[in-house]
Amino acid sequence: MTKIKVVNPIVELDGDEMTRIIWRLIKEKLILPYVDVELLYYDLGIENRDATEDQVTVDAANAIKQHRVGVKCATITPDEGRVKEFNLKKMWRSPNGTIRNILDGTVFRQPIICRNVPRLVPNWTQPIVIGRHAFGDQYRATDFRVPGPGKLTIRFEPAGGGEPVEYPVFDFPGSGVALGMYNLDESIRGFARACFNYALTLGWPVYLSTKDTILKAYDGRFREIFSEVFEGEFAAAFKEKGITYEHRLIDDMVASALKWSGGFVWACKNYDGDVQSDTVAQGFGSLGLMTSVLLSPDGNVVEAEAAHGTVTRHYREYQKGKETSTNPIASIFAWTRGLWYRGKFDGTPEVQAFAETLERVCVETVESGFMTKDLALLISPDQKWLTTNQFLDKLDENLRKAMS
Repeated sequence: MTKIKVVNPIVELDGDEMTRIIWRLIKEKLILPYVDVELLYYDLGIENRDATEDQVTVDAANAIKQHRVGVKCATITPDEGRVKEFNLKKMWRSPNGTIRNILDGTVFRQPIICRNVPRLVPNWTQPIVIGRHAFGDQYRATDFRVPGPGKLTIRFEPAGGGEPVEYPVFDFPGSGVALGMYNLDESIRGFARACFNYALTLGWPVYLSTKDTILKAYDGRFREIFSEVFEGEFAAAFKEKGITYEHRLIDDMVASALKWSGGFVWACKNYDGDVQSDTVAQGFGSLGLMTSVLLSPDGNVVEAEAAHGTVTRHYREYQKGKETSTNPIASIFAWTRGLWYRGKFDGTPEVQAFAETLERVCVETVESGFMTKDLALLISPDQKWLTTNQFLDKLDENLRKAMS
């Protein structure tokens, strides 16, 4: 079989634990036998991030900026337990957060729907796309422990001179915790444009959710900028498409989303998008059936990633030499989405066609009754399942048929 030529490089970001093992298998079985691609490799495993003082994460993000396309394996964001487990120098920030801040993009997550996988929310008959603002807020916040009684203030000093402004936050009667976070008008504008453009492509309405009744200045700024961008740049195009934009309070939006049938783009702030992505994924059946694509505001830089964790429990079994049945589909779709955008940017439709074919093969293989244990348990106690390697072999068999 002649390999399909990929014109420009793809930046590959390796990860941790079980997903790292699966990532390599996917590359060896389903990607490199079919496409001729230059991969610029960065090891974002927790040990290498620690050894490089997390510089490898910054270097990888800048490489994606330069070459426009990256694919990323799931990685560990260390907590106190992980710091002890790996003897880390410090509790490093989320690599996803670092990359998203450097690329200043919006994460779009959409469920991978297999007809035989039952939905926990039965009325969700169309996909729900979560547009997650991928800059600032809790993911670049300064948080700390307050040791005892004292006064907390926030101070702003204008860069061009002028009087500093101080805002009282709280008089602590005892020990506690505190947090200061930020965002930028320009990043929020990019977020708005990305969501509106994505919705125009799909022909779906957009809903922005915030809590501006509580965070009147902070969340209120999101609402103001979305309104300005929509009215100034997108209102006519939305009217022509017959779609709408609306702001809703986050609690009202959650309730509404559960009642509706899907078919909309839900624009979420950074933390809200993190949470609601998993809610939507599980509602459609499985956290393992979700695509995740980070797009820059102008749509010219993309990073596709696996939208779940590193599957630590399965990795412990793997370390004992046992076979696992770990779902690789989200990691496969990280590769395919990256390849699809590489083909789009390079003007090589054959690369896009390969990516679409592999995605279709994944869905059709599950729908024909071949799947990993997590999906089988959702369908029926009697549903047969395959190990990870068996499932990947079945996908390879079906991909060969589809490609021929």
